[in-house]
Amino acid sequence: DCTNCVDESVGLSGNRWTMPLLKLGEKRYYLGIFFKANWYRAAQYCRYHGMHLASINSQEENDKLEKHIRDFGLGHEHFWTSGTDQAEEGVFFWMSTGRPVTFTNWNTGEPNNFRYENGEEEHCLELWNRDGKGLKWNDTPCSFETFFVCEVP
Repeated sequence: DCTNCVDESVGLSGNRWTMPLLKLGEKRYYLGIFFKANWYRAAQYCRYHGMHLASINSQEENDKLEKHIRDFGLGHEHFWTSGTDQAEEGVFFWMSTGRPVTFTNWNTGEPNNFRYENGEEEHCLELWNRDGKGLKWNDTPCSFETFFVCEVP
């Protein structure tokens, strides 16, 4: 039993099935915690199931999501959001909505677009408890495989 879950059937090519959706405030989320995926596959999974990778637009929304992830025992994991600066370095927007990122919760020194030995840079936004200060934002390579957060549009 999940006290915050919403039991909602989603129709997909005639089949009806349910996914455990978490209602936090006005939004409903799905935590992708059964497999890890790169940013693109995570986005594809969310879209296939009628959702988007999550966008976070306020401290309240960020805190509610973080509390749920921590309560679930996954506060040490990484989670993709729809945030990216792939279009223009340093200019983050939410791929799910196309809107610019206005509220931010970056970890100290982030975003830093670190360049890896293979030349890959950091263009996708994840939630990550890097130093025990909670799920702060970090830019990381989009090829990194981790958990993700979908939201119902």
